Amino acid sequence: MCGIAGFTGRGSAEDLQMMLSSLAHRGPDGSGTWTDGASVYLGHRRLSIVDLHDGAQPMSTEDKSLVVIFNGEIYNHGELRRQLEAKGHKFKTSHSDTEVLLRGYREWGRELVSRLNGMWAFALLDRTNRQIWLSRDRFGKKPLFYQVSGGELVFSSELSSIHCHPYISRVVDPIALQKYFAHGYLPGNSALTKGVKKLPAGHNLVFDLATGDWSIDRYWRFKSQPSDAWLTHPEREGERLLHALSASVNRRLEADVPVGVFLSGGVDSSSIASLAVTAQNGRGVKTFSIGFDTESFDETPYSNLMAGLLGTDHYHAQFSVDKCVALTETVLSRLDEPMADGSLIPSYMMCQMAREHVTVALGGDGADELFAGYDPFRALAPARLYSKIVPSFAHRLLSGLVKQIPVSHKNMSLDFKMKRFLSGAGYEAQYQSPIWLSTLPIGHIEQLFGSPLSLSELFEDALDAWFSSHGGEIERTVQFYIELYLQSDILTKMDRAGMLNSLEVRSPFLDIDFVDLVQGVPAGLKFKDGITKFVLKRALSRVLPVDIIHRKKKGFGIPVGQWFKDKKLIIQPEALDGFVDTAFVKKLYAEHLAGKADWRNFLWAHLVLEFALARLR
Repeated sequence: MCGIAGFTGRGSAEDLQMMLSSLAHRGPDGSGTWTDGASVYLGHRRLSIVDLHDGAQPMSTEDKSLVVIFNGEIYNHGELRRQLEAKGHKFKTSHSDTEVLLRGYREWGRELVSRLNGMWAFALLDRTNRQIWLSRDRFGKKPLFYQVSGGELVFSSELSSIHCHPYISRVVDPIALQKYFAHGYLPGNSALTKGVKKLPAGHNLVFDLATGDWSIDRYWRFKSQPSDAWLTHPEREGERLLHALSASVNRRLEADVPVGVFLSGGVDSSSIASLAVTAQNGRGVKTFSIGFDTESFDETPYSNLMAGLLGTDHYHAQFSVDKCVALTETVLSRLDEPMADGSLIPSYMMCQMAREHVTVALGGDGADELFAGYDPFRALAPARLYSKIVPSFAHRLLSGLVKQIPVSHKNMSLDFKMKRFLSGAGYEAQYQSPIWLSTLPIGHIEQLFGSPLSLSELFEDALDAWFSSHGGEIERTVQFYIELYLQSDILTKMDRAGMLNSLEVRSPFLDIDFVDLVQGVPAGLKFKDGITKFVLKRALSRVLPVDIIHRKKKGFGIPVGQWFKDKKLIIQPEALDGFVDTAFVKKLYAEHLAGKADWRNFLWAHLVLEFALARLR
């Protein structure tokens, strides 16, 4: 796992070093640069995972015609190496996955990415054709920011790094702010500052050094293609699914450094830990979990149960409210782009603890998105019925009555669920999921910015995902969660939590061979009889106890609502003056402090953005 940065045209070697210094946490084990001495600068920070001695970057071919900088891991690099050797390619490293990119490009061109099983963000310079090729993995596990302006390209793994380039503007994009408060993260290609974009997951960018022309193309997209085999031979297909997941775990245990597993005690992390123990024949598997002194947010009993059953070398830490709050400023001050997911803090804590023992950790991210695992999937049918039978005036009346329910800051409390359901139930189906996840109701976002907003523009990325699917509500909602929530929230959170601690986090559920099977699972087997992840749970019943399979889902969060109410966390409304209506912010803040409303998501989003704007000054 590493950090990459580079640019063409104006700039100097010193500018590149500044960009790389900002990425030091992503690659503490080494740094390297390459330049043609005129107009191309490439840099790399390394966290050594594979081929510790010979995998240094930037890496080039013997004739210097190809140069690559790479962030990520290619899990099938051994297989690809053998294929390339059979075609006559000679490797100079023993088992570097980076060199496979160079040789693979020479053999297959940009079709190489369709053969890769892994996570990546890389820049490959083709000096013969005078092109730079940027690519990001299918799900966006590894970040890649870029700006093309005036025939020049600048790119980096993090926003704070790209801002170190002297010709990159730090002017905030007002449209990005609207999307941030609407989603709780910056979706798609959106970035905080004008001109800078994120290369979306599953996309390539090709920049022509001779002309300054550039193009972006999408090489992969998740596509639900239900297979009748799941209806005719469900047990056989379930076994195939489990076998593919097991193979994925085995691939991700391969490294030249210690590897561990996150273990919350939920279905997803428990299955990864169980399969890891099997792969290691029960020997020396390290697992990690954290707990809290707030009961509704604590998963300690489940993680301890699974660790005991599996016999892992288990590390657990219990955190107090004061410890979590004290760490908040540290984490937010280092976060390169705003993302309003409070679980960033416990994720950071767990990565920090794990890094004391391992350099790589496996997690359960991706299962909820692929298999319809979130609570909003249960709300789809009731919302559809609600929209049919409840007229608008009754909806307004009911919403007003529900607002009178006393606020509870417990994890996924009943009043929180009811208010959240009603916030989106009155909208068309394609808007409901993003609105349920929003930091504020749509009317409040309009008041926040002091102008009416277009829903279709505000949620354009969500609509693109929704209408790209030709299935029903479940399939379209799965598409939304994969393309937006997974990419821009979950994977961003875990990348930053891991990399801020120089820890590589791997996601077995996002293995492409496994995902290819998931694309064939009918929606009716993902969410069936009110049970989320139905088919996955059936497959995992072979490796997990019943108590874990059927336990109530508990999100990996912290009680930020209570912390704001108790003034353990404090926002500064004036910090966003000029961007939003600070008088309206103060009104919402006062309502939360008085216990009249629960604005936890908005207040947390505001706090995160305060730190982000401070870094731009």
